[in-house]
Amino acid sequence: MAGENPAGTSSSGLFKLTENSGRWLLATTTIASGMTFLVGSAIGVALPVIQSYFNAPLSGIQWVASAYLVSLSALILIGGALGDHFGRKRIFNVGVIIFFVGEALSSASPDIGFLIAFQGLAGIGSALMVPQSLAIINASFVSSERGRVIGLWAGLSGAVSAGAPWIGGLLTQISWRAVFFIPLPLCFLILWLSRRYIPENPTRAERPPNWWLSISIFAGLAAITFALIEAPVWGFTDPPIIAAMVAGAMLLVLFAVLDRRFARPILPPSLFKSPLVTGANLATLLLYFSLNGTIYFTVLNLQQVQGFSPSTAGLSLLPSVLIIMLLSGAFGSLADRIGPRTQMIAGPLVVASGIGLLALSGVRANYWITFFPGLVLIGLGMSAVIAPLTKSALSVNETASGAASGLNNAVARIAALLAVALLGAVMATVFSTRLEQAIDNTSLSSSQRQEILDQSEKVGAVVIPADFGNEARMSAESAVKSSFVYSFRWVMGTAGVLAVGAAGVSFVTIHNPRGQGEPPEYRGRKKT
Repeated sequence: MAGENPAGTSSSGLFKLTENSGRWLLATTTIASGMTFLVGSAIGVALPVIQSYFNAPLSGIQWVASAYLVSLSALILIGGALGDHFGRKRIFNVGVIIFFVGEALSSASPDIGFLIAFQGLAGIGSALMVPQSLAIINASFVSSERGRVIGLWAGLSGAVSAGAPWIGGLLTQISWRAVFFIPLPLCFLILWLSRRYIPENPTRAERPPNWWLSISIFAGLAAITFALIEAPVWGFTDPPIIAAMVAGAMLLVLFAVLDRRFARPILPPSLFKSPLVTGANLATLLLYFSLNGTIYFTVLNLQQVQGFSPSTAGLSLLPSVLIIMLLSGAFGSLADRIGPRTQMIAGPLVVASGIGLLALSGVRANYWITFFPGLVLIGLGMSAVIAPLTKSALSVNETASGAASGLNNAVARIAALLAVALLGAVMATVFSTRLEQAIDNTSLSSSQRQEILDQSEKVGAVVIPADFGNEARMSAESAVKSSFVYSFRWVMGTAGVLAVGAAGVSFVTIHNPRGQGEPPEYRGRKKT
């Protein structure tokens, strides 16, 4: 079968981009990873409409995003290890099938509870599929091309999803359910391509990973997510919130302790012996926390404050996506030549500057003056850092490639999960306090004020009652939008600090391998 012994590989058995088989392998894994980015971007644009359709609080749409991320973040670790043991191609295909089922069921959800559950199922499929995509690339291509290939994988994955915000917004205007149809035909295409072009890994880990460890990290992340999302509503000192936070922390500590005691840990200790790998994963946590929080709340701002339609809001995000798509491959090649250090320090700083520009937006902001320049800078910074960051995180032996890929993907997804949950808590808390102050400065009656404050958990989706007169409606809308903008600036400020933190981590931990980042005439000489 072509998938088992692909023709055209180099004499070493590894692929090259100059070979037809290498290009098809890259295309298959890129479409798979791009599909998950595509769906995530499209659903992100649809969330404000889903919130209004189900008349849900902010926590409701946080759970729609978080259910997927909890499953993905917790199980992506074992997903990588399962690929190392049972075969990456086999686990990759199983993941595609589960992802298909989860998204198909999501499209038919009768209420937001079912939607949350089905997105959790889709997250399980993604957790099996995504780490195999990157591990297959890392283990299949010759070392000299991996940086470029990873850059192309990131950029082309972005290309697959480049139109997702706009397409998602356009479909949302027809029906939010249509958004979940997007990946269904792609899943069939990926399975066909996988059968023909993805090789199975010849070297496999001897023992399967421990399922109990996966359950502990899943439960721990779920408990912490519950505490962060529900705390603004229940109260940060409410006993169930405190209990969930403590239990979640204990479960994660238990996972870390027990994992080291098993003969076949999910995270082999060797992954953490390299400062390069450890630093890359810590930088990933901070940078992707920053990025995901920025995009999530920018979408809400564009639709709920600036008044953009879902399709226009999706189109407004394209500058970042297109820049990442077009420049990641070139920046990956540059990192292969000069080493990862420079780009991993400069990239997050450029991202932080872009976030700073977004924070300047007001209630009636000019897109081209505030949002557009900020999104351009975010795209430039991310395109510079994605390839060297990912390659550094995967600098391990081939037999641990799946575990390393799973770890790096898990860190990125945990970052997204924390961004939605923790920055959502910041947003909800600041918004509620600011709204009380803003409402007090209006001419609304006490009963009208209370009607608005009772909806504060909806944040920007507060519905102005129909019996409000024109003046009262304008006063209430102004209070809600100005409170959102104030809270948005707090969130952007936090995200910017995290991006700067990623640059700081890279400065301390990321150093170029010998011979990189030096003039050619000095390479190979002994340092004195």
